[in-house]
Amino acid sequence: MGAQVLDGKAVAREVLDETAERVAALRDRGKETTLATVLVGDDPASAAYVRSKRRRAAEVGIRSVHHELGSDVSQDRVVDLLRGLNDDPSVDGILLQLPLPDGLDDQGTALEIDPAKDVDGLHPTNLGMIVLDRPVFAPCTPSGCLRILQHYGIPIRGANVVVVGRSFLVGRPLALLLAARGADATVTIAHSRTADLAGVARRADILVVAVGRPEMVTACYVREGAVVIDVGINRNEAGSLVGDVKYDEVAEVASAITPVPGGVGPMTVAMLMHNTAIAAGMREPT
Repeated sequence: MGAQVLDGKAVAREVLDETAERVAALRDRGKETTLATVLVGDDPASAAYVRSKRRRAAEVGIRSVHHELGSDVSQDRVVDLLRGLNDDPSVDGILLQLPLPDGLDDQGTALEIDPAKDVDGLHPTNLGMIVLDRPVFAPCTPSGCLRILQHYGIPIRGANVVVVGRSFLVGRPLALLLAARGADATVTIAHSRTADLAGVARRADILVVAVGRPEMVTACYVREGAVVIDVGINRNEAGSLVGDVKYDEVAEVASAITPVPGGVGPMTVAMLMHNTAIAAGMREPT
């Protein structure tokens, strides 16, 4: 019997419907929700991601204001734009599409975003609030993973969770969210230098893979009956989208698994919309 498919598209639809209701309620009280998007350079993938996010914003009633800058723009110009959006009272959330073109400082530029408008949840202030068990804006992909587990009623409290990948975008914040009070998982962060990585992964009740290496995790990494969350999105040699997990093989061992595409990916955009609506509510006049 194959694994249950954890349909991220269905969960994302639920989040987007909830967000649309929140945005409509704010509008009824005279508050319009606005997301500012900033695209620097001409990378086709980045442009496609921003278009997708703006489409989702329109679906849920969020107004989006888009700003494009050329790949030859200076760091100071990007920073000036972000500071202007920080000061604009009509803007509730700011999305700076990363990575930036060569010559620009991704991390240093993102630090210029007001934490109260950091709907991506990547500012050190917001990451620090997760450490304190007081998250305001959790990063979108980790919070999307958590929402999938909650939606399908997968027990987290007391579970042994192994997160393979230690990036600040996914692995580290997700580990903090899973170990926080209320979630109460026991979390191990593993990575490329972990001794006997497959053995460590096999101890997991829930295995989350976020390494950016196509189909790296095979069945030998997965304990029978474990739940597998695949965060990876890669192109294989044939040009097809695949995850970090060898899906067909692992699905024969796991009890539940997210597909690629259609798993965690849709949740990232949905949680961005969720965070934007939360930010707007925080800025609602009293």
